[in-house]
Amino acid sequence: MKRIWNRARSLREDQGITGLETAIVLIAFVVVAAVFAFVVLSTGLFSSERGKETVYAGLAKTRGTMTLSSSVIGTSDGTELTGIDFNVVLAAGGDAVNLDPNATSNRTVMSYIDNANNVADLTYTASDITGDGDGLLEPGELFTIGITGLGAYNIVENTTFTIEVKPPTGSYLVLQRTTPASVDETIINMN
Repeated sequence: MKRIWNRARSLREDQGITGLETAIVLIAFVVVAAVFAFVVLSTGLFSSERGKETVYAGLAKTRGTMTLSSSVIGTSDGTELTGIDFNVVLAAGGDAVNLDPNATSNRTVMSYIDNANNVADLTYTASDITGDGDGLLEPGELFTIGITGLGAYNIVENTTFTIEVKPPTGSYLVLQRTTPASVDETIINMN
């Protein structure tokens, strides 16, 4: 009888230990699942945040856009194009653009491209026709851009060239023009 009693007690003790082990394993599964769920949610939140940043960066890239508001007028020395002038305004809803040519950071850069030349940073002047004189093209303001020193690039008659106006943010303003058949005038309208 004592033997049966000892055997029954050992079976009960084994069941208690098995129940405790099962509880520990169950708790471990719950903890692992919680950690996995946290990692998945954190990754999803991080991904959606990066997507939002990308959308906002794209909007900023397109909002700072300038647009041409006049004819492109060239000046000549009688044989070749020496400079051009044109007016710019902000596109609807655009952010302010720094047009100060003397700025050391966040400044607009002008480049010149033709079949024989590719100049990354032209010297230019920017003056406001309507504005507050701070060098920033803001909504409602009109600036004249003047590019001189083009005589070094041998822009003679029937030469196609491109001027790119590259603001610190926003899309480029691209002016592609062809000089007329005769460049003997002092002022040339290139539209």
